[in-house]
Amino acid sequence: MEKNNQLLMDNLRCIPDFPQKGINFRDVTTLFKSAECLQEMLNELYEIYKDKGITKIVGIESRGFVMASALAVKLGAGVVLCRKPGKLPAATVQESYTKEYGTDTIEIHKDAIDENDVVLLHDDLLATGGTMKAAYNLVKKFNPKNIYVNFIIEIRDEGLHGRDIFDKETEITTLIDV
Repeated sequence: MEKNNQLLMDNLRCIPDFPQKGINFRDVTTLFKSAECLQEMLNELYEIYKDKGITKIVGIESRGFVMASALAVKLGAGVVLCRKPGKLPAATVQESYTKEYGTDTIEIHKDAIDENDVVLLHDDLLATGGTMKAAYNLVKKFNPKNIYVNFIIEIRDEGLHGRDIFDKETEITTLIDV
């Protein structure tokens, strides 16, 4: 697997100074709108996780829902939504975390994961890692057999080290690095 898949790199839109000056926003919606890119990402993700025994894929709101759902179908796994508070209708478990500009909270249904599950956490982008680390901590509360972490993109060229906030034994994969 190439870490800088040319098809994905060629179709990734970058928007300077969004959402604020100095940020070079990586827009994965251009990858999602391309059937060829979707198939490429799905094939790469399947090859990484086909032998890991994944039973649940947790998609992080909201761009993480896209590939989490597609991969779950191919792996024969379930999908769990990790959302902002008030979006899930049944009883939830929450995790709060600090961001650059305040705190935020994410939640998962209380009955979404159990100790027999092997969980893959998926989101579109790893920058500072705060949201995914909170999702990881949240999923650990369910005591699953194992937890894997995946992103479509990992940003490394702007001095960001989101990977470093995870324990060294956490298996983190990405499809492209920028």
